[in-house]
Amino acid sequence: MWLSDTQKIGVALTTFGGLFMFLGVMLFFDAALLALGNMLFISGLTLIIGPQKTFYFFARKQKLRGTACFIGGVLLVFLKYPFIGMVVETFGFLNLFGDFFPVILTFLRQLPFIGNLLSLPYIRQVVDRLAGSRTSAV
Repeated sequence: MWLSDTQKIGVALTTFGGLFMFLGVMLFFDAALLALGNMLFISGLTLIIGPQKTFYFFARKQKLRGTACFIGGVLLVFLKYPFIGMVVETFGFLNLFGDFFPVILTFLRQLPFIGNLLSLPYIRQVVDRLAGSRTSAV
């Protein structure tokens, strides 16, 4: 595989971070699960792309508002305000990683089962809008 061992560990940590955040939200914003998910997600992201690139990603001038909201949301979760923290963190996450959604949706459209699901009539319109696809009137 094309990933190094450190990057493989980073992918696992990021996946577990997402899982713990999902469980934390499903269990009525359990602060401990959300905090653990945030720690795993951030450490996994750092292992995947490296510490220097992670710093430069979060410190870019265009991403400062998203970075401030994301870090502020993480801090609110750590300070036992999980609902408000997750709202602020989600806003920051969308500002930081919103540019990657078209790439992710294009990849998902190529998968066997998920691609067929995303091609259903009403879902396709929403996915096209999220991906930024343009349709012609002709």
